[in-house]
Amino acid sequence: MGFLDRLLGNDHERAKTRYAGRESATESAARARSASHRRSGATRADRKGQAWDAKDRAQDKRGTWYRAAR
Repeated sequence: MGFLDRLLGNDHERAKTRYAGRESATESAARARSASHRRSGATRADRKGQAWDAKDRAQDKRGTWYRAAR
């Protein structure tokens, strides 16, 4: 038993009784990480698509008949 456990009591027991039915900090952080991961993937794909489109339009504006392999 650590110093803080002796000073404050058993935090696991306190969590079971005092905070029953509430989301834990770990669950909240995991949910936020998961949501962030989903958002960033879509944003990254969108930026890649925009960059590809801008490059394609720039090649079309040059007006050459030959297009280099991408």
